Amino acid sequence: MVSLNLALSLLLATGSQAFVPAANKPSSSALNAVSKKDTYSITLLPGDGIGPEITEATKVALEALTEKCDFKIELKEALIGGAAIDEKNDPFPQESLEQCLGSDSVLLACIGGYKWDNNPRELRPESGLLKMRKEMGLFANLRPAKVLPQLIDASTLKREVVEGVDVMVVRELTGDVYFGTPKGIEEIDGQRVGYNNMIYSESEIDRIARVAGDVASKREGKLCSVDKANVLDVSQLWRDVVTQVITDDFKDVELSHMYVDNAAMQLIRWPKQFDTIVCGNIFGDILSDEASMLVGSLGMLPSASIGESGPGVFEPCHGSAPDIAGEDKANPLAMILSAAMMLTYDLDRPAEAKMLEEAVEAVLDQGIRTPDIKQEGDGCKLVGCKEMGQAVADVIASMVMN
Repeated sequence: MVSLNLALSLLLATGSQAFVPAANKPSSSALNAVSKKDTYSITLLPGDGIGPEITEATKVALEALTEKCDFKIELKEALIGGAAIDEKNDPFPQESLEQCLGSDSVLLACIGGYKWDNNPRELRPESGLLKMRKEMGLFANLRPAKVLPQLIDASTLKREVVEGVDVMVVRELTGDVYFGTPKGIEEIDGQRVGYNNMIYSESEIDRIARVAGDVASKREGKLCSVDKANVLDVSQLWRDVVTQVITDDFKDVELSHMYVDNAAMQLIRWPKQFDTIVCGNIFGDILSDEASMLVGSLGMLPSASIGESGPGVFEPCHGSAPDIAGEDKANPLAMILSAAMMLTYDLDRPAEAKMLEEAVEAVLDQGIRTPDIKQEGDGCKLVGCKEMGQAVADVIASMVMN
């Protein structure tokens, strides 16, 4: 009988199955956008659950913005997730990929739902999301967690802990244990064994470190790299490469390191110590969700997934909420704020992005709330998804241009 350790060692050493990262040259640049122009082509991916509803609300806000600022956004929808499985038997069809790649940017709502939970893995909505990231080269995920003063009491943490929190999590998105091979479930020595491969190449770490350094240098100049270098060899390489990149090429950035278990605790204990955080795929998946709850609702948080070239994908952090789909209860603000990130990072329209962000804050100042951010006895007006989107559009329309 072959021992478990020997069996896995042989499996990892098999050339036909082992994953060897491509020896890509380190990128000298980080964030790219198309040149500013009068008309942009945007692919919309409404997805599943509440996705179509928040997409429509976001379109209303964007139409008001483009009319106000005299530029055009041509929106064309494509399939992803459960909707794509139902229509094409593929969670991310080739035609959707080609349309995304041919666009200036991509705006995604959300995917998933109970309906597809028992499908084979290749026919689950999440597989379409992973395929999109890989095929489009979206290696960097930017997830801000900023506590807005209007919603500070929506957080489950004490006011003195979360007031003033403004964290950006930079997560590597196309490597690590989610994509490493070999992987699978096999029978070894009479029992089932599941295995995945946590793996990073130097070039993969280098390019995400450069994005994080760029982001940190444009914020408060503080970068915390999260790893588990005390027990994982891959994390030791991560720490070595991040240190070299930031020390050599981002001298204005103050770099620190933190083990992932401590980082998870510190995000709750005293989140204001963080400015920009960079981490690998699995650690970033966990920490970015934890950071998002500092603000009180996933319905307020945007994200951006970008590559070295080509269009990025911008999406809210929340899920598809199938339990409230079609009931006009969803909060569209995270998708609207994702559109603002798209304007900044992909379309070279930072001033228009700021207008969209200010419109969202103005609506909150007016005391308008969707159910997820409504507090009992707060005196605020409860509205649905459509009315919230229209409220943002109305604020934009009333703005005075300089």
